[in-house]
Amino acid sequence: MVVISSDVIRGYNDTMILYLLLDNPSYGYEISKQIKSMTEEKYIIKETTLYSAFTRMENNGFITSFSQVSENEKRRTYYKITDKGRDYYKEKCKEWDLTKEVVERFIKEN
Repeated sequence: MVVISSDVIRGYNDTMILYLLLDNPSYGYEISKQIKSMTEEKYIIKETTLYSAFTRMENNGFITSFSQVSENEKRRTYYKITDKGRDYYKEKCKEWDLTKEVVERFIKEN
């Protein structure tokens, strides 16, 4: 099975994370599981990559974090998208459309 290189997808980690935060706040492990599931295990985000993205996006004002005790009484850090993050997500989606258009010109069909 072919898996996606982290080098190829690096620029879109933020996009995937923000997508998962569009409707509800979430925490790191859940986001990691969702990415793994939605990509049918073709991309598994590394924990260090995920938490670096959280730090970077929080510093840029795209997300905020807050602590909350879960149902099993475990304290977790949750992340929530901001309005600035929603705007950034929309920009990244437009950028992806353009990227696909350009790269597809160089992909030969079998």
